[in-house]
Amino acid sequence: MNTLILIMIVFAVLLIIVSFIIPDHSKQVKNDLDQLSIQLYQETYQIKKRLKVLEEELLLPNSNASDDHASSKKVNPIIVNQVRLLKQQGLTVEQIAKQSALTTDEVNKILKDEGWDKNE
Repeated sequence: MNTLILIMIVFAVLLIIVSFIIPDHSKQVKNDLDQLSIQLYQETYQIKKRLKVLEEELLLPNSNASDDHASSKKVNPIIVNQVRLLKQQGLTVEQIAKQSALTTDEVNKILKDEGWDKNE
């Protein structure tokens, strides 16, 4: 009986020693998870950055268009109609620009293309 207790105590001590020697797999899993989350955040950041650049490129007017007629075709027909109607109501170019969210140059260009004189 005493030998059985002694064997069990020796076995328990051996198991404790082995538990300190064997590498902990949960640490490796935690490190892998941390690396994966960092990689995911980096990829998300890069995608958002690329999307922002694309949005900015789409929102900027094309500065390479040299003739006025080609650039006026890019203006939405609804906005052109709105500018024409506001001019018919007697608003100034500055007022039309504020209401239609265009620059005064764009309003002048639309009015010129529509046959309106700037001074009217």
